[in-house]
Amino acid sequence: MRERELRGPLPLILLAAVLVYAAVLLLAPMAAIVSSAFAGGVGKVINALLLPDVLLAFRMTFLLALGAMLINTLAGTVLAWVLVRHNFPGKRLVDALVDAPFVFSPVIVGYALILMFGREGWFAPTVVQIAFAWPAMLLATVFVSLPFVTREIQPVLAELTLEQENAAYTLGANRWTTFRRVVVPQIWHGLLYGMVLTFARSVGEFGAVAVAGGAIERYTETATIYVFRAMHDRNPIGAYSVSVALGVLSIGILVVMSLLRRRPSHTAAD
Repeated sequence: MRERELRGPLPLILLAAVLVYAAVLLLAPMAAIVSSAFAGGVGKVINALLLPDVLLAFRMTFLLALGAMLINTLAGTVLAWVLVRHNFPGKRLVDALVDAPFVFSPVIVGYALILMFGREGWFAPTVVQIAFAWPAMLLATVFVSLPFVTREIQPVLAELTLEQENAAYTLGANRWTTFRRVVVPQIWHGLLYGMVLTFARSVGEFGAVAVAGGAIERYTETATIYVFRAMHDRNPIGAYSVSVALGVLSIGILVVMSLLRRRPSHTAAD
């Protein structure tokens, strides 16, 4: 669809309404957080970010985000491949369940993990503690970020023709080699975009990891949970400083997503 220049009062009014909407919901809160964080000077912000609790919280956040991204990259690719290339009973149900994290409350997800893996849960662990520990937080993060890789590469896989794959088979390539050298280059752009979305969603998760991990200080505390605790502990500098750091990280992720969106995908034929 060709873009058109804004002409007439109605498009200008709509544009102004969108800008005001974005300013009120996005720019104003960020400006308030930044101004509050730096009200006492840059030194206080730096000192707040270098506290052991904050460093541990960010370490937990990045480990969960990285783990969820790796797991969902593999699982999401396999799931997209099965949904596109195979027919089986219940396929529509499985395809609909991929979007379950969009409709389920993260708090319910965390509570469900406690019911399953708690001391009196259905699968009560005997050796490794899962509930109120890192494994439950990882499971919760994996669940809430599940759809992104699948939904990004699923339409790309659906548009691929089989000529190049069949040619690779006739030349003696096995299925893995064909997938790696023929299919992956064609879905690589969508796969990267889905990985970035997965990482971004994982970094910002709060409800599921707070319930599943118990929000135990210095043990199962992520950056978002630390902000929540700092607010209740009347530590505004800590809350504002970590919020600014998360905001800067989010902006960086948005820049990466914008670059990936503009970059044209390359096929194996290229």
